Amino acid sequence: MGDDDPTPGRPGLAERDAGRPAPDPAAGERSGRPHYTGHRQRLRQRFLDGGPDALPDYELLELLLFLAQPRGDVKPLAKDLLARFGSFAEVIAAAPADLMTVKGLGEAGVVALKTAEESARRLLRREISERPVIASWEALIDYCHAAMARRGEEEFRVLFLDRRHRLIADEVQQRGTIDHTPLYPREVCKRALELRASALVLVHNHPSGDPTPSVADVDMTREVKTVAKGLGMTVHDHLIIARSGHCSLAQMGLL
Repeated sequence: MGDDDPTPGRPGLAERDAGRPAPDPAAGERSGRPHYTGHRQRLRQRFLDGGPDALPDYELLELLLFLAQPRGDVKPLAKDLLARFGSFAEVIAAAPADLMTVKGLGEAGVVALKTAEESARRLLRREISERPVIASWEALIDYCHAAMARRGEEEFRVLFLDRRHRLIADEVQQRGTIDHTPLYPREVCKRALELRASALVLVHNHPSGDPTPSVADVDMTREVKTVAKGLGMTVHDHLIIARSGHCSLAQMGLL
């Protein structure tokens, strides 16, 4: 009989969201094996059978932590990470230095979590690379949100497009402080000429969580637009990305 099968007078050994009783460590000790024996395989099987939607956030984190910690019970660590950062997305997007402050999470665990974040970002980037950006605007927003929304400092990136509005390059131009990122319009347009781009989409994040554009954001956008226009290039939009959502200066009539 498997270690997940209840026996008379003995609670189940696997804690499930469906209401099964929590594992009894003492029972594991009496049987001569840890209470989490078999848990990893059962969790992997549930993932394979039901997909990621079958698992709550802490169990999905457990699967990632299995890669970094081949032995032991990582459920407490997964729950500590969620308590510290708030959600699965916030955990994998957290800065490595912040992740390292969580007791029990070493370098291998940080690498596993950041690998998951980068994998998601590359999948989203592929979606916007295969079609004209203008025709896949929602995918573009998703990509920018994944790439920038949870960063602790301002980051300014430019999407360089060809004449068919396909992505040539996505480059971070500047990084700044928590509330300021300098951007130099002539440097942006110089890079666009090097890439033979015909259009630009400007994107930056607001670490404060509020995507509302500032007066400086609007003024800088208009400066870039003026320089670009003189070189025969179009600025399609300036997107401001934040945890709470995004703003489009074009949609707001501010471009």
